[in-house]
Amino acid sequence: MSYSSGTTAITNAHVVPIDGDPFDGTVVVEDGRITALGASVSVPDGATVVDAAGKWLLPGFVDAHVHLGTHEEGEGPAGDDTNEMTNPNTAGVRAIDAINPFDPGFDDALAGGVTTVNVNPGSGNPIGGLAVALHTHGRYLEEMVLRSPSGLKSALGENPKRVYGGKDKTPSTRLGTALVIREAFMKAQNYMGKADENARDPHLEALAMVLRREIPWRQHAHRADDIATAIRIADEFGYDLVLDHGTEAHLLGDVLAERGTPVLIGPLFTTKSKVELRGRSIANPGKLAKAGVEISIITDHPVIPINFLVHQATLAIKEGLDRETALRSITINPAKVLGLADRLGSLAVGKDADLVLWSGDPLDVMQRALQVWIGGTEVYSYDTDARTGTVAPRV
Repeated sequence: MSYSSGTTAITNAHVVPIDGDPFDGTVVVEDGRITALGASVSVPDGATVVDAAGKWLLPGFVDAHVHLGTHEEGEGPAGDDTNEMTNPNTAGVRAIDAINPFDPGFDDALAGGVTTVNVNPGSGNPIGGLAVALHTHGRYLEEMVLRSPSGLKSALGENPKRVYGGKDKTPSTRLGTALVIREAFMKAQNYMGKADENARDPHLEALAMVLRREIPWRQHAHRADDIATAIRIADEFGYDLVLDHGTEAHLLGDVLAERGTPVLIGPLFTTKSKVELRGRSIANPGKLAKAGVEISIITDHPVIPINFLVHQATLAIKEGLDRETALRSITINPAKVLGLADRLGSLAVGKDADLVLWSGDPLDVMQRALQVWIGGTEVYSYDTDARTGTVAPRV
């Protein structure tokens, strides 16, 4: 997305920068980036002034695991392109090729203060494909993209067993799923050692990016035994591991903390609909954080509507997660996982002006996002009297 031109000063705001103490003051934006912030910052001559009148200003929220635009709202099978379940290894498919930026879910994201998402392929295959990180407003994906690819999706546990066991194909067991992943990495290692540059393969090239640590391995895993398998294979092949979902990750919290493996935990509002989710609890984020694990909270939209991201954080606080970590879990922590912490996830000079003005504390479920800026451009506003949100045109 292109940056807005000109200068805007948001004054009289209660600013929560995430990295740093909150303060009452001003944030100045020039040409789409934050150029000054503080309690005594002066408003530049000629700046457009937005008087926050004591309302709360935070960085835009980040949801690092969604299927936004690939599993469209209200479209049924016609709008579901999350899984290419025709081969256990589809490393070369790219989520970006299935995203509809006009999916109404993007509007819901803005209403919930979410300005950045990471769109993953689904979890039907042991190796599902390449993810992409993007802003939540725009008409042309190339203008919305922040990082592509941003990771390679993989799945352990029930899903690939169910999909391919039902087809009488490998994998039909956890053993078979791990085998598919190991075989793929071995082939990629051999591929990387070939001298023939003309023998290209999209699946092996995607896996090679993981082996070169250019992108992380995004491992769908719920049960503790599957998480142990994820660690085992990561150690064998030496790549950067990120755990997605992590329902029972707290059972191995000390192991994950020692390794520095981040966990994207959630969705948290679902029922215990399958065996892997028997340990699901909104108390689990707090348990992981207390073990020293860096956590991010995710919606897995549309499993949980993306505008409920912050409410998951709020209820996790109710069940033991500390407030500071809760805010970091939907801002700077997922920004780190996506390799974008230098641009977003906190308010600091030089960072993108992805900002949300809230009516009050966003961790209070009665508060709402009133104005949203991406790259300094206002993309959403809420009319309190009319009780209606308006998204800036995407065309």
